[in-house]
Amino acid sequence: MSVAPSGPIMTDREPIGSYGSYEEAQKVVDYLSDHGFPVGGTLIVGTGLHSLERVIARMTHLRAAGWGAAGGAWFGFLIGLFLAIFSTTVAAGLPLMLWGLLWGAVAGAVFGLISHAMLRGQRDFVSESTLVADKYEVLVESEQAAKAHELLRGMTR
Repeated sequence: MSVAPSGPIMTDREPIGSYGSYEEAQKVVDYLSDHGFPVGGTLIVGTGLHSLERVIARMTHLRAAGWGAAGGAWFGFLIGLFLAIFSTTVAAGLPLMLWGLLWGAVAGAVFGLISHAMLRGQRDFVSESTLVADKYEVLVESEQAAKAHELLRGMTR
């Protein structure tokens, strides 16, 4: 049994198709747009949402220090850049940016190691999370549904 999307924004919309991937639904909306269809107010609704977590690698002390150093280096560089704005010459500002980058990397690496050690092996992996849907429905305003269906018949030819 499929649960249809509901709510105030959905009441004046009709589904014109159901697709197995977001990319397919996006191509349909793009096709409609390319052919002069007023796509403002068109919805792509994912139904049957699932959380997907893909494990990428094992988290090691070295990796934790490296990621911490990279983040700290960016932050330190930005602080150095901010301080360099108040320098009288470029030559005076450059060392501020470089020292900021260096000390930021060191502090970030230490923070990364401490953070990883505090987890005590509870989560020793790196992953990325995303939401995926079983299907994606394209909904258009009810008064435009017939025009959308007509244009989509030309898409399959």
